Amino acid sequence: MNVKLVWRMLRKDLALGPRSPIFLWALVMPFALTLILQVAFGSLFDPEPRLGIVDQGDSQITAELTAMDGLSVTVLDEPDELRSQVEANDLDAGIVLPTGFDDAVRAGDKPDLEFWIGGESLAANRIILTVTTIDLVRGLEGEEAPVAVEVVSFGEEGLPIATRLIPVIIFFALVMAGVFLPGSSLVEEKEHGTLAALLVTPVRTSEVLLAKWLMGVLLGTAMAVVTLALNRAVAGNWYAVVLVVIVAAALATVIGLLVGVAARDSAMMFGIVKGMGLFLFAPSLFYIFPDWPQWIAMLFPLYWIIEPIWQVAVMGETLSSVALELGVAIAITAGLAVLAAWLARRMQAQLAGA
Repeated sequence: MNVKLVWRMLRKDLALGPRSPIFLWALVMPFALTLILQVAFGSLFDPEPRLGIVDQGDSQITAELTAMDGLSVTVLDEPDELRSQVEANDLDAGIVLPTGFDDAVRAGDKPDLEFWIGGESLAANRIILTVTTIDLVRGLEGEEAPVAVEVVSFGEEGLPIATRLIPVIIFFALVMAGVFLPGSSLVEEKEHGTLAALLVTPVRTSEVLLAKWLMGVLLGTAMAVVTLALNRAVAGNWYAVVLVVIVAAALATVIGLLVGVAARDSAMMFGIVKGMGLFLFAPSLFYIFPDWPQWIAMLFPLYWIIEPIWQVAVMGETLSSVALELGVAIAITAGLAVLAAWLARRMQAQLAGA
């Protein structure tokens, strides 16, 4: 194995990569999917109650509402501005606190409290905002609530849809950088005849594949880590996250090499990837629908790299808790690497015959 030749081919692929649309897509994909899935769908399925406040007397209620988690509070200057935003459903509700409101409540008076509700606000948000406001007013008056409420949670708390979509985004980042990029690079060199010309030199097929594999691992790791950072999903140690991502990129890239070695041209490569699409994507669905039997996901190879990323990066688990999954992923990678090497020898023989 000539390390210098591998390094030269790797540098060449990285230098020429930006000329390829697939290379550019691999760089853009994490940003695009984060914008589409996290911003659009995340805010659609997991909206925070939005409350607007016009405080004309520096009320304690405003300070307490602003400090609360789980509420989106906007402080406005004019009641007319508040009314227009509530009517336009930019806010779920709005309250106007007049001057001296706190003192009047403490004195036992009943001052007016204007509370406006948006016509298209969710019923759950209306209840949350109404009960919260009443409870804060009662706190000003110094009265205790008429009942004591004990909240008992049965089962595990469901994760927000925005969090459960992270494996989907990670999947596409790994597929674009780990599967498509090395596979398309290998096929492109076949089509242009540069691979056949390269193999008549002292360069060996194994060195070509190693250079392509390193390119996929580097870019796959970078894009997966960027995707996790964009989605604020790095709960554990950075070194642990990077390690599981490297293992994931290594497996994804071996699949890309298999596709590149097996495909004669670009049309065949896209056909193979399209045919394997559901098979590769299936494990990601089990994070979106956690009620499905989770053992089924274990039947798919990419489960063994998505699960460690989920546990370490999102759930904050340690490396020891995903040692089994990492071991299986490494074993699958080694087995597919042997298959890729065997197919590469057949490819070299075909190119020599041509």
